[in-house]
Parts: sequence; structure tokens; C-alpha cells
Amino acid sequence: MAALSVSVSNPGRRLGPEARTNWKFYFLSCPAKERFLEHSVSWPWFKGQLWARLSLIRCTMSPVLSTTSNTTTERWIIPAVASTKPCSTSRYHNPRLDPRNYLDGPLSNNPATRLRQMLARPGIIVAPGICDGISARCAIEAGFDCLYQSGAATTASRLGQPDLAIATLNDFVGAAEMVCGLEPTMPVIADADTGFGGPTMIARTVTKYARAGVAGLHIEDQVQTKRCGHLLGKQVVSREEFVTRIRAAVLARDSMPGGSDFVIIGRTDSAQVLGMDEAILRLKLAADAGADVCFIEGVKTKQLLEQTVAALAPKPVLVNVISGGLTPSFTSKDAEAMGAKIIIFSLASCVPMVHAVRAAMKALKETGTDFIAAQGMGPRDFFEVMGLRDAISLDSKAGGSAFVSI
Repeated sequence: MAALSVSVSNPGRRLGPEARTNWKFYFLSCPAKERFLEHSVSWPWFKGQLWARLSLIRCTMSPVLSTTSNTTTERWIIPAVASTKPCSTSRYHNPRLDPRNYLDGPLSNNPATRLRQMLARPGIIVAPGICDGISARCAIEAGFDCLYQSGAATTASRLGQPDLAIATLNDFVGAAEMVCGLEPTMPVIADADTGFGGPTMIARTVTKYARAGVAGLHIEDQVQTKRCGHLLGKQVVSREEFVTRIRAAVLARDSMPGGSDFVIIGRTDSAQVLGMDEAILRLKLAADAGADVCFIEGVKTKQLLEQTVAALAPKPVLVNVISGGLTPSFTSKDAEAMGAKIIIFSLASCVPMVHAVRAAMKALKETGTDFIAAQGMGPRDFFEVMGLRDAISLDSKAGGSAFVSI
């Protein structure tokens, strides 16, 4: 964002220190393309309240007051401190990654290539959020074609902590490596939060995720002290910093030897902070920078999701549904009808897990036995879900005999 011009009109009288006015914001987003955004505020603000509001985006303001006989107009020119460069006019293009190259042929055993094939072909991709090996095994058993490693679920499972930027890159990569090893051809989309640092660290994040077997990741525009996208009080970085994050991820992917199909997903949390117009613009800029998929967090209505899909076409759009969160409880069929290409259910495993374990612990405490909670599942039945047969088969094929009787 190059600059922000705020015009304030107060017909019929001069502006006093407590005058209530109608505010109109004009964002000069990209001088090279002459992009302007207009935002009107219908409710009145005092001048001091506006100053406090704008200070949240770390701007400096230089007011110039001009007065006519019947109208007072105050214009504030606000340089964007966090973004000193104009938007880039170049658009990323990599012929090798053209979706048309992934339309034909059988699904690849490479999870990243398989994810690109799924993105290029008809049908919505449904990815349940998993938090550990047990939930991943259950999702695979249920027949899902793609998994989502939720940052919130991983933080809760590995650390027993809320989603407040507590988990580290190593926490996430360790979890991803374990999940991807359970079914190596299964595409896993993983949460990478803000990328865990600046461009160099983001490049390292992409490389480590790819080496762990992840098919694609999403990087967001929240500040480093981020939070779950369905909580209140979020803050976002400037457009330019968000685009820099995406560029760093794309450069890291394209630098991998042999050419990688790793999928880069740009996520914006700005809809709740700066409005839908800004969120869509940020995703367009992310797409221009090389993001393969656009992820709008916290979209609140069916109409807004449809508008987002239309505005970003032909880029695929990802929607995140969390029961009780900001986004309505769309079904996968609902999301597909609205044009979304990927739907993730971030807390699909860890929230039911809380209910189940609570009930089991309560029953054990009250009855002194785990018989009721086990529901007839013995140790062998449990290990069958965890891949017991595959482990025994591998041992036998290799000439082992330790598990002939088990």
C-alpha cells in the first residue's frame, strides 16, 4: 500500500473538536496499476477516535484543512509505514505447474503431484483435520483422500496448549513427518502459521515440510504473535509483507532439485480486521506472487464465499469450517456448490476426542473400570487400527518370524 487518503466531509459547519462526521477512506493500493479502494464508515467517530483507530495500523498522519463557505473538508495523507515499496507489476508464471499438465493419467504416488492432480480435476477435496497418529489412522480408515494437519490441533495434541503461536517449526515438522509416513501416497496439507520468521526462515520451513512428505502448506498474513483464525483480536501484517512471505515460499519450492510439485497456499486473516475487499485483494496479490491456492479464513456467509470464489477465479479457493467458529457449518456439498475447491475441517478430530476422553475418564473415575468406555475394543483390535497387519506382513516378507503368533 503506497498511501492512504482519508477525506472527511461535514456539510454546513466547520469541524469542531467533537464534531461527528462521515468518514470515507481511499486506499491507493498500487500506483503502477492505479488501484484504489474506497471504504465508507456509516457510524460517527470523533476525530480523536479515528486517530486511535488508525494508530492500530501503525501509520503517521499529516492533516491539511481546507474550508469553503458551507463545507469543511479535512484530508489526511497517511504514508504506509510498513510498506515502502509499490506493488510489483510482475506476475508469477511457471509453465511446468500449469494445471492442464495434471488433468490426465493415473493419480501419482507422489503426494504433492497427486494433490495437484486433484486440484486440476473435478470434485471438491475434503480434508479432515488430524492431530496425531490415532486421528490420522482413523481418517485413512474412513476413506478420505487427503488429510489436513491443523496447527491448532497439533499444538493441542503435542503440547497441550492453545493455538497462540506456541508450537515451533520443529513441533510441526515432527508431527507432519509422522503423519505422512503412515500412508506415503496420501496428500497432507499442513498449517505453517506465519512461516516462523522472515523470508529465509520461510524458505527453510517450505524445504523442511517438503522433506517430511507434506504435499502443500499454507502461510498466513497474521503477525508473528498469531492466534487461531476463529478467535477475535487478530492483527495482520502489511500487504507487502504478506506477498513477501508468499514469494519466499514459492522461491524455496522452485529451488528444490528436480522440480517440486509442492503446493503453496496463501491464507489471509484480514477479512475480520480490514474487510472482505481487502482480503480478496490480498489473495489476488498472493496469487500473482505464485500461490497455487487461495485460503480466506473466517468467511461468514454463503454469499461472501461465492463472491470470493468468483473474484479469484480460476484460482482454487480453500474454506475452513470449524463448528462454532466464524464460518457457517457448510457441508462439503455446500462448499462445492459455492465453488470452493478444498474444504478443511480443522478440529474434526481433536474436539470429538476431548468429548470421548472426558467421558471415558469420568466413567473410569465413577466406576473404577474402563470396561464401558472401551466398548468391547481389546488391544489387538486397537492395534489393527494402528496398522498391525501391515507391520506383521512386512516383518514376514523380510524373513522375520518374531510376530508369527500374536
